[in-house]
Amino acid sequence: MPKKPNIIIFNPDQMRADSLAHMGNPAAITPNLDAFARNDAVSFSNAYCQNTVCVPSRCSFLTGMYPHTNGHRTMSYMLNSEETSLLKELKDDGYYVWMNSRNDFLPAQIKGIFDEHATETFYGGEAPSVPGLENPQIRGAIGGENFYSFYNGRLKLDEKGKNYTADDEDIDAAIYRIKNRPKDQPLCIFLGLMYPHPPYQVEEPYFSAIDRKKLKKRILQPVDLMSKASILKGIEEKQNLQSWNEEKWDELRSTYLGMCMKVDAQFGKLCKALKEEGIYDDTAIYVLSDHGDYTGDYGIVEKSQNTFEDCLVNIPLLIKPQKGIEVNPGISKSMVELIDFYATVADLAEVKPTHSHFGQSLREVLVEKNKEHRKYVFTEGGRLKGEVHCAEYWNSGENGVSPLNLYYPRLKTQVDDIAHTKATMIRSERYKYVRRLYENDEFYDLGKDSNEINNLINEPEYQGEISKMQLEMLEWYQKTCDIVPFKKDDRFSPEMIWSKLKKICPENKLEELKEFINNGAGFMKVIDWINEQNQNEE
Repeated sequence: MPKKPNIIIFNPDQMRADSLAHMGNPAAITPNLDAFARNDAVSFSNAYCQNTVCVPSRCSFLTGMYPHTNGHRTMSYMLNSEETSLLKELKDDGYYVWMNSRNDFLPAQIKGIFDEHATETFYGGEAPSVPGLENPQIRGAIGGENFYSFYNGRLKLDEKGKNYTADDEDIDAAIYRIKNRPKDQPLCIFLGLMYPHPPYQVEEPYFSAIDRKKLKKRILQPVDLMSKASILKGIEEKQNLQSWNEEKWDELRSTYLGMCMKVDAQFGKLCKALKEEGIYDDTAIYVLSDHGDYTGDYGIVEKSQNTFEDCLVNIPLLIKPQKGIEVNPGISKSMVELIDFYATVADLAEVKPTHSHFGQSLREVLVEKNKEHRKYVFTEGGRLKGEVHCAEYWNSGENGVSPLNLYYPRLKTQVDDIAHTKATMIRSERYKYVRRLYENDEFYDLGKDSNEINNLINEPEYQGEISKMQLEMLEWYQKTCDIVPFKKDDRFSPEMIWSKLKKICPENKLEELKEFINNGAGFMKVIDWINEQNQNEE
């Protein structure tokens, strides 16, 4: 039996695909991930998440199912005790699974559930407190232009010249486990980072390393913002960033790229440890984020739960298989979904999934980089009218959202049933259609309008393509609306089988019948057995 590969799952939070230099961002500084893609891995430029917030996305890519399939489409509904995950399946297959506690897919109220999905969970919290912000007053007064910007700027350094965060602690703990791994089990590391999730803040040398002059042009707010989802207008008004000039936006955007630069350095540190241990080649490495970030595009920051601009849905996905699996390193333009990560890990590790899923292994695309993998990709979000959604925040202030909360603009807007409408995106290489339940749909010709500014939903020349994508979305929903579990339920208990079938069994076979039933024979098997006995009696 071939040796199982070690597995590293490196999972930064809220990282846009275009935050990587090899994806064409002239201001980005990501040398480790760039070299990784150039020499060892395939980096997918057209990888898309299935939900634009953390929990639903992680529940999706760790199961290979879409958020709607089992209802995992809110921040407050995670994988319950009846459900499995990629990590649990690896653990049950013999892997030593290490994860840090920031996983965002397991419900903390269920005692012992972390132990079902991981051999070891690292909680951390032992590192010294970080030195804090260089300007602790930067947020300003409530209602001011910075109050909801998520911008904190430069972080202080401690006496060692460091700003040692919880991410740094988790990285070092993962490296410790790599260096002190079990010798009789393959190792799986699931490393969920906080960076580059807002607030936008980072220390030197990352803060000043990004050349502000090399930043790509920000996607400006459309003149007619009402042609897009109304939640964008609601967030934009409440975040109150309209007075920001491009210099301020550049500082925020470069700080975000500085955070991505630090993530890249941490990834390099992890790979170095694998090489020092002599197990880099035998390790399959996966780098992926859960969703992206507006970072000033369209005049807003952070994210939204039911909008699907590429800055939110297009995420990094890099895959290096273990030695012995063919790979053609470089950039792939194939359209892929994050649920394909689940299928690929299971395939390369030769772990048989224990549940139905919709992922498609990328094994062949690792060799034929531009092979068509999917014609369409899908992302979904939002809620029904009156549906309780993200209830964990509804506990203070007017309508359950405190104005002191950094997330107030989004959470307050989400109270509006129309703004928080359930919505679904279908995207091809050229076109993007968004079905919105309670407001106008959206359609973009990405070949002419890559910034998704001009909503063409009512343009006559595109009605044929819109109808085609609507039918494709209907077919996708029909195929993925539910699953049949592998585990089957019995319709009849032993007592029911005995009571219904004892009268048609030969009297001299009743004791055998009882034993047969008690040994677990089902209803149809028992009928067949009785028929055989009756035939023999004749």
